[in-house]
Amino acid sequence: MAELGVDIGEQRAKSVADIEAEGATLVITLCADEVCPAALSSAPRLHWPLFDPADPALAALDEAARLERFRSVRDQLRARIEVLAALREVPEGPDPKEFHASIRVPDLPAAARFYTWLLGVAPKEWTHRYVTFVSEALRTNFVILVDDGKTLNHDTLYHLGIDVGSKDAVIAAHRRAAAAGWEIRKPARTTWHGTPLHELWLEDPGGNLIEIYARLDAAELAEMPADKQAIFLVPQD
Repeated sequence: MAELGVDIGEQRAKSVADIEAEGATLVITLCADEVCPAALSSAPRLHWPLFDPADPALAALDEAARLERFRSVRDQLRARIEVLAALREVPEGPDPKEFHASIRVPDLPAAARFYTWLLGVAPKEWTHRYVTFVSEALRTNFVILVDDGKTLNHDTLYHLGIDVGSKDAVIAAHRRAAAAGWEIRKPARTTWHGTPLHELWLEDPGGNLIEIYARLDAAELAEMPADKQAIFLVPQD
């Protein structure tokens, strides 16, 4: 923190019971790898599970390595706070009824087949240049468009995704994708880092990443392994 000009030399850890909760409008907890059980007040709460840079298990690290871990947590925390600050007093916006996205693809027929499979709806319309999908269930208007000879890059659009609701549905999607011949980038598995998910990663015919996922329920979260290694949900070759 001193590297950023912030002096925390006088700060000390204290019990939640010793904190004046009166007037708190937001509580942010930072307990590593778990949700902090103690609640400061009835104010809304965010949980940012940053790893503990002072973890005794890291005592064997040299000073430079330990300092780098502290810097990493500091920078992650600062980035989260910057987003939080940007979300304060956001002016009133529109009242959206539908989400619309349009992407260019190198092979329109192949993409039309893939997204009909993924979204579970037939195209609303198509021409020689584009195919339009409208999903009332997803409140989405999605369009695929010919590339017009442009070089398509995949470093700006990270991925598209759909929530299928359960682990069993993710496994079923994996089997259906394999049967359909779609490119499977990462097989169905349960991952724990970041947001714990059951997830399957595909690649559409144009090379875009597609995530098919389901959030974990409380019982599934309780099964998180200590090492947080991903658990495959389908047999591996």
